Amino acid sequence: MYESYRSFASVYDEFMDGTDYQETADKIQDMITRFGLSKPSQKRTGASEARDVLLAAEKNLVVDIACGTGKLTEILAGRGYDVMGIDLSEEMLSIALNRRDKLGHKTLYLCQDMREFELYGTAGTFVSVGDSVNYLTSDADMVKLFKRINTFLFPRGIFVFDFKTLYLYRDVIGDRTIAEDRDDCSFIWDNWFDPKTNINEYDLSLFIRDAGSDGEDNVFRKFREVHEQRGYTLEEMKHYVKEADLEWVTEMDSDTMGPVTAKSERILCVVREKNKKLPPAVQ
Repeated sequence: MYESYRSFASVYDEFMDGTDYQETADKIQDMITRFGLSKPSQKRTGASEARDVLLAAEKNLVVDIACGTGKLTEILAGRGYDVMGIDLSEEMLSIALNRRDKLGHKTLYLCQDMREFELYGTAGTFVSVGDSVNYLTSDADMVKLFKRINTFLFPRGIFVFDFKTLYLYRDVIGDRTIAEDRDDCSFIWDNWFDPKTNINEYDLSLFIRDAGSDGEDNVFRKFREVHEQRGYTLEEMKHYVKEADLEWVTEMDSDTMGPVTAKSERILCVVREKNKKLPPAVQ
């Protein structure tokens, strides 16, 4: 995980241009509206928002864990949410900061490990989508993440996350080679799935155009990164959530938004903080 998204960061958004981030933001916003506390600024009403400004700010804060280049983060910011982004890759965060500045938002970005992040207060909502949590390949690390989220969740706050399933890695992409060619960059993605550990290793070879100082525009530089991700089952995720003393709220197939099936490739989940007392000012 520590070596990932260095060279890849510069072309990540280009290769992810098939991802509908607006649709992803719609799903997250729906989960927050149905199960959460956080509200965008234009929908905040009532005296409770004024009674305790600091508590209201924490309740309405949305933290995007493993935010990458900030594409989703800035969409949520554009919809009026108070948003913070956390990622371990300095290269990805550099792109996120440039995106934020161009849009004129005030998003705070922190370079931190998702298992060990620190905040000055709590947040009403945590979000992590894409294949972010799949980069945690041990049971201990998954529990550590959920416990960390629980520590910084506002009372009755929620964590909205998705994960790629064991079925996807084992039966769909495992031991396959995927390649894609673009004008300015290309990649070869070789997968190796280990059924003993449920870990999928992929060797990513990148070819990125480098104009160079001599003005040549047909020079491509080769970069190589090795990523490891683990496929999880819904039962495993529920176990980690229980170990972290969080409350399971709901799950659904992230692609269909319907019930989870044996062939679901990505599952969207909502869990909730359940033990902290809600401050009187925001009850």
